[in-house]
Amino acid sequence: MTFPPPPSRTTPASRRVVIALFGLLFVLHHDFWAWGDRRLVLGFLPLGLFYHAVFSVAAGLLWAFASHYAWPDAMERWADEPVRKEPTAAPATAPARATAVTH
Repeated sequence: MTFPPPPSRTTPASRRVVIALFGLLFVLHHDFWAWGDRRLVLGFLPLGLFYHAVFSVAAGLLWAFASHYAWPDAMERWADEPVRKEPTAAPATAPARATAVTH
């Protein structure tokens, strides 16, 4: 028994949101404003390291959002379709290769 595919959650708007958030994360990744800051977060973690830890969590959340709301469902449905056997022509024989070596 086969079930119909679930309705797609992918919309052009969700793809635009993912692209915009990716661009924002790309810009925020270059944290040039915190290079000289020697403050510690929680008393032991340098600010730059804390920033990148938070950035990594944000990147993971963006990936989860993208795979849930902007995944190319049509491509996945195409890949899940059963393979149709089409008649194939007889294999063509390759021309014989010359084995003579010239110097």
